[in-house]
Amino acid sequence: MDPGRLRKIPLFRDMSDGDLRRIATFATEDSAAEGATLMREGDFATELVAIEEGTADVIRGDRRLASLGPGDIFGESGVLEAERRNASVVATSQMRVVKLTTWEIKRLTPETVARLREVVEERRVAGELRGGSDASDVIT
Repeated sequence: MDPGRLRKIPLFRDMSDGDLRRIATFATEDSAAEGATLMREGDFATELVAIEEGTADVIRGDRRLASLGPGDIFGESGVLEAERRNASVVATSQMRVVKLTTWEIKRLTPETVARLREVVEERRVAGELRGGSDASDVIT
C-alpha cells in the first residue's frame, strides 16, 4: 500500500514517513458494496477500519447512531480494549477501506497506539458529555 494514501486519513496524517511506511507494509485494503455489513454488533473485535472512499452508518439495535465518511475510522475501541463490537457498521455506498488487524495493531509504534487510545478516549468523553447517546462512544 502507498503510504501517501494513509497520510490522507486524519489518524495517520501527522505520522513520520518511517511510521507510515511501516504501517503500509501490513495494512490491507478492501472494498464493500452498498448494504454490506462491515462490523456486526456483538462480534469479537479483530480489526480497525479506516474509510478511504464511501460512507457507512453506525447502528445499534435498530437505531442509526451516526454516519461515517472518508477519513473516519471505526473498530479501534474493540481492538485496543479486546471488547466485543458495541454497534454494527453498514455501508451506505460503495466503499474502499484500509484495515489493520489486532495483530498488526500490536506491531505499531507506541506513539501510534497512544494516538489510537487518544481517539478512543476523545469519543468516550464526547459521548459522556452528550449523555452517551451518539456514535462518539459506540464506534465499534
